Amino acid sequence: MAFFILPILFLSFGLAFGAARDRDTLVIAQGVDATSLDSMGYVDAPSFNVRLNIYDTLLQRDTNLKIEPLLAESYKFMDDLTWEFKLRKGVKFHNGEDFNAAVVKFNLERLADPKNKLPQTLLIGFLDRVDIIDDFTVRIITKKPFPTLDARFCIFGGMIAPKYLQEKGPEYLATHPVGTGPYKFVKWVKDDELVLEAFDKYWRGTPKIKRVIFKPIPEATTRVASLQTQEADIIVNVPPHLAKLLDWKGRSFVSKVPSVRVIYMGFDTLKPGPVADKRVRQAIAHAVNMDAIIKKVLGGNGILLGSLLTKDHFGYDPTVKPYPYDPEKAKELLGQAGYAKGFDFVLNSPADRYLKDKEVAEAIVGDLRKVGINASVIFHEFGIYIKQIIMGHKANPSYLLGWGDTTYDADQTLWPLLRSGMAVSNYSNPQLDALIDQGKVTMDKQKRQEIYSDALKIIHEDVPLAWCYQQVDIYGVNERVNWKARPDERLVVFDMSFKK
Repeated sequence: MAFFILPILFLSFGLAFGAARDRDTLVIAQGVDATSLDSMGYVDAPSFNVRLNIYDTLLQRDTNLKIEPLLAESYKFMDDLTWEFKLRKGVKFHNGEDFNAAVVKFNLERLADPKNKLPQTLLIGFLDRVDIIDDFTVRIITKKPFPTLDARFCIFGGMIAPKYLQEKGPEYLATHPVGTGPYKFVKWVKDDELVLEAFDKYWRGTPKIKRVIFKPIPEATTRVASLQTQEADIIVNVPPHLAKLLDWKGRSFVSKVPSVRVIYMGFDTLKPGPVADKRVRQAIAHAVNMDAIIKKVLGGNGILLGSLLTKDHFGYDPTVKPYPYDPEKAKELLGQAGYAKGFDFVLNSPADRYLKDKEVAEAIVGDLRKVGINASVIFHEFGIYIKQIIMGHKANPSYLLGWGDTTYDADQTLWPLLRSGMAVSNYSNPQLDALIDQGKVTMDKQKRQEIYSDALKIIHEDVPLAWCYQQVDIYGVNERVNWKARPDERLVVFDMSFKK
């Protein structure tokens, strides 16, 4: 069917998109627009993919996920509370300000100050002080041990120009960013296009690609059409059934990789109702045939997991397995909980944010109806979904969400998603809280692994989430672009080039 639909889309998309792009411009089509261009804003992938091209962090991960220096030339762990960073010299911000130790101190103190009400809470409660040793050396002293600091600096704390922020204010910065990264901000027309151009004074050399346009295109078929008409160069979240259309020699190709992103169905266990009962949550876990959904809906482009961690995450325990599909067991548990005749149940879900998220949500609801639960799904626009539904804790009784933890450490997944009182948590378990808190400040790796193995077993038994799977990311790429997909979902344009 897609073969007949797409030619019509080519025409309509070509008219809507226009022909402004030239051969030196790279066009990236993501499913949704960025939420904020403040480097300390929400770390959703669409926003982060724009910002990582504007801002540099102290450290980064290479294509093999190894931590390496970026704005820091080197760093070392001095004792349980002290990290020293040697900084690069000669680095300039896009507006001409100099990068140095004072800039790092300013940015980290901004990140640590709860009065700023930043979405990133990385250093709040942890930072004691930042000592400037000389113009290009800082020591970060924490109040308690912080074993994941270097992993987190690969994501958080993109360096902002202090004078620019002080003059313009945070609201202006969020729509008109200035960083030290390879690309300068040009313009942002919300829900239409975001334009960047190469920074010719970038400290690693002028980028090979001169101009980048990020286009939010929610509909997957329209994204595919944009690549086939060569209006776009890279498109995200290609549906499996359309991927074969993009393996077109001389025109485009498909790049696939198991993602850092884990998709899961969470419960709001803090509000009264059926899912406050563990037996109901266990019943739902048994009622959903995720193996079949991954095969039929995702075309095999998912890896079923027993926890929120992938094998690449520190803390992963392969002995923690998914709940088996067992509808009879589900009915038995519902009867034990007093819901033999079922109950009304709503699954909240984003639309077109994750790979075939709408179809996955609909399949989940279908499975729940088979065991007598009167289930339905409500879809939300992603920006509203994150701010009002997820962060506003209005996703009762259940929700579908994706979590891409590029620290590759259990702490940055379990702490925000399942620790009592955290922004994305709808769950409270004192025993689990104690383990999560302990893992956060334990420097010994073996002890930390034991802590997280125990935590994962508690989560498995208490079922604050019904199921989870590792998404396989599918990208469509214009044949003219030198690039292949990364497991951490990053679109690093500095590493890309056009074929000659």
